[in-house]
Amino acid sequence: LCNSRPKPRQPTLAGYDALVRIGTRVWRTWGRMAMKWVRRIVVGVVAILLLAVIVSFFLPRNPVVTRSIEIDAPPETVFVFVSDLRQFNEWSPWFNRDPDATYTFTGPAEGVGQTMRWESDNPEVGSGTMTIDRIEPDSEVEMSLAFAGQGPATAWVTLEPSGAVTEVTWGFTTDLGFNPVGRYFGMMFDGLIGPDYERGLEQLKALAENPPEPANEDEG
Repeated sequence: LCNSRPKPRQPTLAGYDALVRIGTRVWRTWGRMAMKWVRRIVVGVVAILLLAVIVSFFLPRNPVVTRSIEIDAPPETVFVFVSDLRQFNEWSPWFNRDPDATYTFTGPAEGVGQTMRWESDNPEVGSGTMTIDRIEPDSEVEMSLAFAGQGPATAWVTLEPSGAVTEVTWGFTTDLGFNPVGRYFGMMFDGLIGPDYERGLEQLKALAENPPEPANEDEG
């Protein structure tokens, strides 16, 4: 007798159909689960963005940065350096960051309307204009700023006599409007601008406490 092995059973059409139905059900199940997760992620992202926008409207629209220093000099001595934009670079914290920057002055030689325009390829210096808008002799100077590609801003320097010294305050503010990104960025202004103002005031202190000797004309 010959031993014969049974032939393996070939899948029938019904078997194929069953596999297809099982695969389809699995695919649909996983597909529905995936779509649910995608919808949840999209809804979550939209909710976070919406919340961030809502929160931004509770952030300051007009951030203010101020720094102060005491200078051992009378207000009229300090005022000479802060009321004339042609002398601003003598104590500016940004002047030495770009020796190739260009500066032009327009308007009156001094007083309200005097304007300084600067241009620099260094992003830490940038380009813009600064114009004196208001002056209180020996007391306050207010200036409008316009930065290239950005909105306007306002800066001021106040002088307050305090005994034998003068307390000098340098301030900055701007209107961020309803821009939510701008309002979040405004929260960083104090950390970005404050250190520069501190350095500038230190240089103003050194300049006012040791002013350069006026040039003497030769007597005939």
